[in-house]
Amino acid sequence: MAPTLPALLCLGLSVGLRTQVQAGTFPKPIIWAEPSSVVPSGSSVTILCQGPPNTKSFSLNKEGDSAPWNMHPALKPWDKANFFISNVREQQAGRYHCSHFIGVNWSEPSEPLDLLVAGEEPAGRLRDRPSLSVRPSPSVALGENVTLLCQSGNRTDTFLLSKEGAAHRPLRLRSQDQDGRYQAEFSLSPVTSAHGGTYRCYRSLSTNPYLLSQPSEPLALVVAGEDQSVCQLSSSGLCPGSARRWWRRGR
Repeated sequence: MAPTLPALLCLGLSVGLRTQVQAGTFPKPIIWAEPSSVVPSGSSVTILCQGPPNTKSFSLNKEGDSAPWNMHPALKPWDKANFFISNVREQQAGRYHCSHFIGVNWSEPSEPLDLLVAGEEPAGRLRDRPSLSVRPSPSVALGENVTLLCQSGNRTDTFLLSKEGAAHRPLRLRSQDQDGRYQAEFSLSPVTSAHGGTYRCYRSLSTNPYLLSQPSEPLALVVAGEDQSVCQLSSSGLCPGSARRWWRRGR
């Protein structure tokens, strides 16, 4: 079976880390979350930290918490640690960094990972879901311009747009008040094949940017030439009378 793109990326990152260690430097570790950095309240998530081979231990730190979470690598080549968090709630939302210990020193912290918890509904302020629509059409040709529009009738400071299976962090835009209705326009221009997939948007408040509303209904964006159905999916996740492709991050 041919390796997936995430697998190739991880391989390239691992080789790069090994090369830097051989050259006598201590690179920053790499941090990411599976299945996603956007976590529904009450579900589980794994934060992964990867460093060079034969790392002695890893440390995971959440900004604002004084006590780090330390863990030893479990399997050869001893270059990765998995930090599992079950029943994620508001207390786990925030910005994380990890470091690795090799030799006698700790590395510099990794780039930040924002763990976003969706549907926690603090005091009911994020109870309502935003809506997500697309202009001019959910079926577009390569090179065209398309806009995904997130809207809400409730006060919203920021909208976030997340693509299912994408390794990068969600896109974030400040909301605009249009006659009492809050909205943000995410422009995908020019469209490439990488833009095809299933999108959801969330709303958040500046008082706690790591807490998100429930997601909008999913929206499938189809780029011409790809084998994927065009439809606005129902809340059950089904697309009646048609097939759809779920874009999943490789394991």
